[in-house]
Amino acid sequence: MNLPLIVLLVVFVTCFLIKLPIALGMMVSSIFYCLLNPSPAATLDVVANQFLNQVYVKYVMIAIPLFIFAAKVMNSGGVTDLIFKWANTLVGRWKGGLGHVNILASLIFSGMTGAATADAAGLGLMEIEAMRRSGYDDGFSCAITAGSATIGPIFPPSIPMILYATMSGVSVGALFLGGIIPGVLLAVFLMAYVAWIARKRNYPKEIVKYTLLSWLMLTFKALPALFTPVILLIGIYTGIFTPTEAGAIAGIWAISVSFLIYKTLGWNKLWCIFIDTVKTTGICSLLLGAAFSFSYIISFEKIPQLLSAFLLQVSTTKYLLLIFVNILFLILGMFIDTMVMIVVFVPIVLPLAETLGIDLVHFGVVIVLNMMIGLSTPPFGGLLFITSGVSGVSINVIIKEIIPIIFVLILVLVLITFIPQLVLFIPQLVLLTVPS
Repeated sequence: MNLPLIVLLVVFVTCFLIKLPIALGMMVSSIFYCLLNPSPAATLDVVANQFLNQVYVKYVMIAIPLFIFAAKVMNSGGVTDLIFKWANTLVGRWKGGLGHVNILASLIFSGMTGAATADAAGLGLMEIEAMRRSGYDDGFSCAITAGSATIGPIFPPSIPMILYATMSGVSVGALFLGGIIPGVLLAVFLMAYVAWIARKRNYPKEIVKYTLLSWLMLTFKALPALFTPVILLIGIYTGIFTPTEAGAIAGIWAISVSFLIYKTLGWNKLWCIFIDTVKTTGICSLLLGAAFSFSYIISFEKIPQLLSAFLLQVSTTKYLLLIFVNILFLILGMFIDTMVMIVVFVPIVLPLAETLGIDLVHFGVVIVLNMMIGLSTPPFGGLLFITSGVSGVSINVIIKEIIPIIFVLILVLVLITFIPQLVLFIPQLVLLTVPS
């Protein structure tokens, strides 16, 4: 191990230990490496140009800020409230009704945003407050909100899947289709857990007073919002527009629904959303840039090849590799941002997956679900802090309730890991497994 690489690792670990933001830690350590490395292929200029070239070539990354914008419009435009009410008419009458509503609303909302944090921050406060008023334990309310938010990046569309597609070269459409069955499985398994815990703790049913006519009127009102995932999926899978264009259409549709149809979004609020989107995009860009520079150095030092050679000796079958990857990404998900993991660590394990004959669509959905479970896993899961922040409930209280939910999520992970057709059935059905 050479001196620049040692300095890179020491500086990065030091930054992590003193709790600097992960992006800043990667940037600082990468700068030290480039300053110490005499190679003309490892200068700051070369690394920066390589990153810019990636951005220019892989234009699908433009879809990320577009979907972020669409999610913020949906959150600010009153769409989340309508989704919650509509979901309540379907499953609110069940035992533990608001727990089921929480999950169903997340499944619907995931078809509009593709981000777990948008789900937890947007629907989260509304769901937790409603459950609190109905007598649910605060810890359980926050835990099921965090658990259901993991559906967001699994059920299409999905921001992490778009980024994975840029790293792997697989079809974004195939990845989106591959997430449909796992997303539904997550919802079904979480609802089964809610049903069990509701009977154990005697959580109430909701009193839903809707006639058939009033329900039809509410459904008709909700249709513009409910049609969002349908429009995106049909457009992508029929080739009417690309995933990047789908992000733009999602934003335009979100504005049309909130501004023109529901009339819940004014010019001032829209301007604030634009500013907030720019800020969030700036943070994401900083993360991506820092992660790419770190990843470039790792590749330059041929660390992926060394790890691949080692792991191929240990992981002689694809299932052993999948088990290893599951454990690795579950742990990483607790500490590291999703974008950083995809840019830095996915390129390391992708060659192994290809060597052992693992379908990269299946591999991508498994990795994304791993990272989402990590976001809910104590002690550092990001969704725990979001639900704690919006509700005011202590992290320790949420952790006690999230552990069984983590096992439910891992059960779905095990199923899709060892039964690849749960991911591949729909993509193969519509012949979207050809790389884009």
